[in-house]
Amino acid sequence: MYISTSRSVVKDLLNSSAAQQQIRVCGWVRSVRRGKDVAFIALNDGSCQGSLQVVVAASLLQAPAMAALGTGACIVAQGDLVASPAAGQSWEMQADQLELLGGVDAAYPLQKKRHSFEYLRSIAHLRPRANTFGAVFRMRSALAFAVHQFFQERGFLYVHTPIITTNDCEGAGEMFRVTTLDAIQPPMNSGQVDWAQDFFGDKAGLTVSGQLQGELFAMAFADIYTFGPTFRAENSHTSRHASEFWMIEPEMAFADLARNCEVAEEFFRYLVTWSLERCGDDLAFFNQRIAPGLIDRLEQLARAQFHRVTYSEAIKLLQQSGRAFEFPVAWGLDLQSEHERYLTEDVFAGPVFVIDYPQQIKAFYMRRNDDNKTVAAMDLLVPRVGEIIGGSQREERLEVLEQRMIAHGIDPASLDWYLDTRRWGSCPHAGFGLGFERLLMYLTGMENIRDVIPFPRTPGSARF
Repeated sequence: MYISTSRSVVKDLLNSSAAQQQIRVCGWVRSVRRGKDVAFIALNDGSCQGSLQVVVAASLLQAPAMAALGTGACIVAQGDLVASPAAGQSWEMQADQLELLGGVDAAYPLQKKRHSFEYLRSIAHLRPRANTFGAVFRMRSALAFAVHQFFQERGFLYVHTPIITTNDCEGAGEMFRVTTLDAIQPPMNSGQVDWAQDFFGDKAGLTVSGQLQGELFAMAFADIYTFGPTFRAENSHTSRHASEFWMIEPEMAFADLARNCEVAEEFFRYLVTWSLERCGDDLAFFNQRIAPGLIDRLEQLARAQFHRVTYSEAIKLLQQSGRAFEFPVAWGLDLQSEHERYLTEDVFAGPVFVIDYPQQIKAFYMRRNDDNKTVAAMDLLVPRVGEIIGGSQREERLEVLEQRMIAHGIDPASLDWYLDTRRWGSCPHAGFGLGFERLLMYLTGMENIRDVIPFPRTPGSARF
């Protein structure tokens, strides 16, 4: 009976403008209520949050095979779409044919209505069927498309930067090693591992950022962006850290710090507006079940003024606040989440760019300002979260860049290819990074990064 090409989608049926005859629908059973003469099946196919009520004669469930029809089973039903007399739904299916494609038994782990997120992480292969994760991953898909649409509409070139690399963009040394050398007895040279004998002839790892390679393409195509997986071998177990995550990183030639902030603001506002306009049903779910007030906060953000303040001015505001912060506030120290939230929630009551950070707390590639103390860096801070976008104008001057690399303990010779762009045809350029999972946490109200990525990779966890 099953014919995939004729399958109707639950989302379309629930929004139908008229009754329909002899349609076919496929999906997974959310619940079954059996009566003496009739049974009611709530059927969901992942296309939306809602389920279609399928009304079947009890006689259709008498076959021995139907004993395996329960919550989680996969079925195909055929019948008429008719107006529903039940409250809360416009349409239901009066089924005259029912086929069980995949049954379940009593061990199916999603029998209950509610499960903790921690438990659902332990069954990541099944949690997409849960209401919350259906909403999360529909929004993840929609927002990924929005990212591409934003940049493509503005003429940016999409660049696939390498996952395997021999450079550590952030200089933190938190890279996963990629090697074919013997783990027990690697070849040695002068008491150290001889990486020259490795597969790539050098010490290689999984990338922490596509920025450096993105800069190379910006020197040829002007405006480019990367959007792909990045990795950090950081032994962190917080709700905001994962070992594998996705980064959005545009790079723009002929752009300074001010232009960088403008594009970051436009981009972030675009994504917030997109979610409000295109993900209404799933946002309504999050607003009701996960983060009450979420939609109001996003609507306020979509029309908010994005303020700008220098790091030095931000430090003064924090020092004059009268607040007893857990972490000290002093010029030269990085801002902590509590400081960022105070600025966004108490001082500016909205998003704010903090710019011109001390050079000693920022990466080597950020452009040194004329005061020789700060760099042209920027962080976009938003209420309830703090930093969500980080970026800078890049250092385009060869001599200064080499000085900055040496000051950070980086041998310029190890990045000779990167320095070549400063030797030949250099120009002012800028870029920023937005962690896709951090964005999804903000737009959905989910509080753990493990719950906005399909298969989270964290210390001690890479099962699925």
